[in-house]
Parts: sequence; structure tokens; C-alpha cells
Amino acid sequence: METLSSHPQIRHPWNKGKLTGQKPPLKLSEVWAIRTRLQMTSNIRELAMFNLAIDSKLRACDFTQLRVQDVYHGSQVATRATVLQQKTQRPVQFEITAATRGSLEAWIKSHGLRTSDFLFPSRLHASPHLSTRQYSRIVHRWISSIGLDDTAYGTHTMRRTKVSLIYRRTKNLRAVQLLLGHAKLESTVRYLGIEVDDALEMAEQTEV
Repeated sequence: METLSSHPQIRHPWNKGKLTGQKPPLKLSEVWAIRTRLQMTSNIRELAMFNLAIDSKLRACDFTQLRVQDVYHGSQVATRATVLQQKTQRPVQFEITAATRGSLEAWIKSHGLRTSDFLFPSRLHASPHLSTRQYSRIVHRWISSIGLDDTAYGTHTMRRTKVSLIYRRTKNLRAVQLLLGHAKLESTVRYLGIEVDDALEMAEQTEV
């Protein structure tokens, strides 16, 4: 007869030893540091991936499932694209800058991708496109390559970076809401952590 062990199995929380909460955006200098490293190593795939992740501001689940036809119209990469978000089922539009268009063009041609293909195919046979876990590992590699603590960052860093820069420059919260595809303005405020950051900024500018 089997006896039950007197020592119950110990389960460790999934986030033990990890930093949780909002992932900070990259600073402009950090964006250029990563971009320069990818250019220097001639990593065509990841340069296109990094540039588009910054421009698109998409969640990982939407970004990894992009197809060539989402960004490629006619015989060239489009200046703008529209994607239906999985989480909200709301369309979101984003601009594709000249630098990103150039890197995407180089990637698509070098890999011989067709319009119906996934933009970033997986290198594993089990998946037709890059998985969110694979994408997360790549993002952490980008972060650590410039000497930052990658445990403090994540895929939402890529989503948050450009809108944070835009907000800092314009203070136009409504524009940021549209760029992120949020249904409520309150969601945008919480997502950017604007109230806390603005309070700190005002405190720094106040002389006592």
C-alpha cells in the first residue's frame, strides 16, 4: 500500500527572482545604441525586427504574427500600416519610417519572402512564425548588449518606447492613446505611468 509523503511538494512562484510591473521604455540614446550594434554585425533580420517593433508599438502577440502583406504594398514597403489587435479587436495604424522601410526591404528581399508569408518566420519547424517567447528572448538580448539589466525590461519596452518619446515631446495624451489603440484614456495614463513621471519632472524643475 502506498503512503502519502509527509513533505508536500514546494511550488515556487513563476516570478521569483524577476522584476515585475511596468517595463520602462528605452531612451533615445539606447535605441540608437542597439540599432548601431545590429548594423555593425549586419544582422538584417533583427535590425528589421527592432526598427519595426519601435515604429509599430504593437503587443508581442500582434507583432510576431505580422505578414509581409501587412507592411508591403505593391512593390515596396508602405509608409503606413494598419493592424487589427488581437486583444481589443480594434484596428491600430502606425507609420513606418524611412529607416525602418529600408531595413524591412533588405530583410524581405534577402529571405525571398512572399506577400502571404509571415514577416518573421520561426527558425523552429514547430511554429510558422516567431513565437512571443522567442521574441522576448531576442528583446532581452538587445537590452543586455548595451549593458543594461535585461531583467528590468521586456517586450512592452518596445511598445512603450516611441509613445513615451512622443508624449515627452508633445504632451498630447490623446495622440498617444490613438497610437496605442487604447479604448480608454485612463488606460493610456496608467500604461505610460504619466502622473508619476510628470510629478517627478515638475519636482526636479522646482527650486526650493
